[in-house]
Amino acid sequence: MNDEHEPQDASDEPAEAAPADPADADPADEVSGEDAALAALRAERDKLKDQLLRTAADFDNFRKRTKRDLEDTKRRANEDVLREILPVVDNLERALGAADTAQDIEAVKEGVRMVLRGFEEVSGRLGLSRVPALGAPFDPNVHDAIQQLETDEHEPGIVVAEVVPGYRLGERLLRAAMVVVARAKS
Repeated sequence: MNDEHEPQDASDEPAEAAPADPADADPADEVSGEDAALAALRAERDKLKDQLLRTAADFDNFRKRTKRDLEDTKRRANEDVLREILPVVDNLERALGAADTAQDIEAVKEGVRMVLRGFEEVSGRLGLSRVPALGAPFDPNVHDAIQQLETDEHEPGIVVAEVVPGYRLGERLLRAAMVVVARAKS
């Protein structure tokens, strides 16, 4: 019999493929695979860390820029208001100068009234308005009652005197009007 022509059993030959059991795997191959995975994870970590640092820096720059822009906006708004008020201040100074030499107190009063009207015009252009008080029903949202007055002349709850005027800027209340409110006699 000729052994050369007989097929050899596959189990007799050494296996060249990777072993099925991980315990039989070559430790060097396993370590190099773990090193590659570890290196990939480190690279991803470094990339994410860099992105985080850049995002944090961008946010910090945004916060600083926003703060600076807000301060500039406030400064410009103040400049606009003061520019509007300056003519009123000028008129008030002129009225005081005229009061020193005026013979007629009525002329001084009229000058002060003109200054007040000028201030009201300027403040109106800026959105300031007076809270209605005298003769209006008491409204705790815009009135601050500092006293009640027993009277038969007015209905209870009606504002009968304004001690300090209230003001709004647009729809926002700047200061409540300090008022005296009617109360029925006991």
